[in-house]
Amino acid sequence: MKTILLAACLTLVAAQAQAISRYDPTHLSCGKVQSTIARQGAVILRYQSKRVPGLPLYDRYVQSQQFCTMGEVRTRAYVPSADTKSCPVYNCKRPDNEHFRHRFIRRH
Repeated sequence: MKTILLAACLTLVAAQAQAISRYDPTHLSCGKVQSTIARQGAVILRYQSKRVPGLPLYDRYVQSQQFCTMGEVRTRAYVPSADTKSCPVYNCKRPDNEHFRHRFIRRH
């Protein structure tokens, strides 16, 4: 019984460690958005679309490539912040392999 209780506690601690913080970048300066990502490694930024009122936009933004999963690359992205419309940050995306195929593989 003690083993089961210990395993349950360890699982709970591990689940909390995997939790990712969420922020609205429009309430933070661009520098604060960037420093928050740098400090935490990965965060979710959620904000309202400027083009479609009421549409929430969100993504996971990362400090470095090590926070991307296998098969993803860190790419430049921009989010609105309290002091600028385009705060440069990074997120993880799968590379566009279609471009590679058209450029390097010839069809006969």
